[in-house]
Amino acid sequence: MNSLEIITDLRHQLAHRIAERDGVPPIAPIAASPWVAMSLLQKAIRRGREDLALHAGASLLLNAPDKLWRRLGGTAFEDIGLADLDTLGLVVAALGGKRVRAQISTEWAVASFVISQMARAQKSRTADDLLMASEAHPDYAHARQELAQLPTRTLLETATGPAPIIERALALWLAVGTDRRPSKHLPPRRGEPQAAFDYLCEVGFPHGVVEIAREGFKKTGEVLAPLVALLAGETRDDRTIASDEFPPEKIIGEVPSWCLDIYTREGRAAFARFLQTNAESARWIRAHVAPARRVEFLGGIVFRIEGGALKDRMRWPIGDDLRRQYEVESAGPECGDAMEIIALMRADIPVLNDLRAEVLGGQRHAQ
Repeated sequence: MNSLEIITDLRHQLAHRIAERDGVPPIAPIAASPWVAMSLLQKAIRRGREDLALHAGASLLLNAPDKLWRRLGGTAFEDIGLADLDTLGLVVAALGGKRVRAQISTEWAVASFVISQMARAQKSRTADDLLMASEAHPDYAHARQELAQLPTRTLLETATGPAPIIERALALWLAVGTDRRPSKHLPPRRGEPQAAFDYLCEVGFPHGVVEIAREGFKKTGEVLAPLVALLAGETRDDRTIASDEFPPEKIIGEVPSWCLDIYTREGRAAFARFLQTNAESARWIRAHVAPARRVEFLGGIVFRIEGGALKDRMRWPIGDDLRRQYEVESAGPECGDAMEIIALMRADIPVLNDLRAEVLGGQRHAQ
């Protein structure tokens, strides 16, 4: 099957699955900014919290529909990936645009089905761990510069050769281009994504996955899509499924504390307040991290503890190794090994949650 046939078949599957569904849930939005709703949507999917994900999705559909579909597309490759290729394909099918979705059913019928499937699916963050380690791991600083000088054909040969997986990911990223997902660690480069996906098919990567990734990249511009295709060439025979440990949460109005992250105004405000406290992790950060970097650094550590936590995570050797290389070894120059600050911050999450509640409560009183 060619690319068009594969995507058309996926759309037919999506339409069939929705038609067989036992009704469509009511649209029940929550009172939240689009940024908080996007955070809640993605993190609720990660945690398997279908009810919260549907509330967040309803809010976005009513107030920021473009943000809904962009976030669902990105989440599919970032948090589902190889763990559930059927769900990944159905999400990509739903990204075809309003006209395609109208041929299937209503916008909410399609969106709510996709959200529910994603929340119930097994999860994998291996592609994102690979992306983040490729971008930030200190051991690959030289490779980032050297690979950027190579022509596309050589990059593609490197991406599919015997090099370490992080070097191969860097080569593929540069081949598809850094212009759609700029990085401060890689020079600007206009890529050749069509040639890259064609090459993956030619050398024997799973054709169906490559075509799903090709379509996903067209719709989202996320380099996560080709990285999922790259990882599909690795064996997963020894995979297991296990849920991560979730730290304490606090319900603040209609939203859980963990949706107030570094990418929300409310989350950043709570992080700034936390850094002024006497909490042990706050003291550690003040002692080791320059003032200008403290909020960003704290946001990254909190993400490692709660933001990226998954229900039903696919565990496999490559995935576990990449997770360690990102979460522990790529936190920044302040700590070559982030285990100490991660442990300290995990113990201080209840303190942060109280401050999140203060920030969100204060904003509501101000309104």
